[in-house]
Amino acid sequence: MSKTKAKKAESGSKSARRSTGKKTLKLARAAKKSAKANARRKAAAPAPRRGRAAVADKVIRTVSPPVQPTGAPVQEIMVRSHKYRVGETVFFTSPSFGRAAATGSYTVVKLLPSEGDDYQYRIKNSDEAFERVAKESQLDRT
Repeated sequence: MSKTKAKKAESGSKSARRSTGKKTLKLARAAKKSAKANARRKAAAPAPRRGRAAVADKVIRTVSPPVQPTGAPVQEIMVRSHKYRVGETVFFTSPSFGRAAATGSYTVVKLLPSEGDDYQYRIKNSDEAFERVAKESQLDRT
């Protein structure tokens, strides 16, 4: 690096240091100013009332811990799950508005979340190169 470039780089870093110092001073002055303003506000605030009125103004709130509902026994709560398992062979009936050629034997590839009341499945036919998404109502055991 030439001497002139080195001097420019050095002088640039000095000016950066100077400007950083100025910014720090500005921030310190602003913090000092806001602290003084806060102190003035606190001094100007009315003193709290003493006696019975001050006690009556306070509101005491209690928080009770959450309680687990005990209305229904555990046996009555039924959790519905998928009817078919991954790898199971199912018979797919295509909807009336779709292609009739889609009806046939398929293998369940993946279980998908429900859509309304019906669970969904990703199914694949060995004759097709792609997978389909079918609702549980469209599938039957083979």
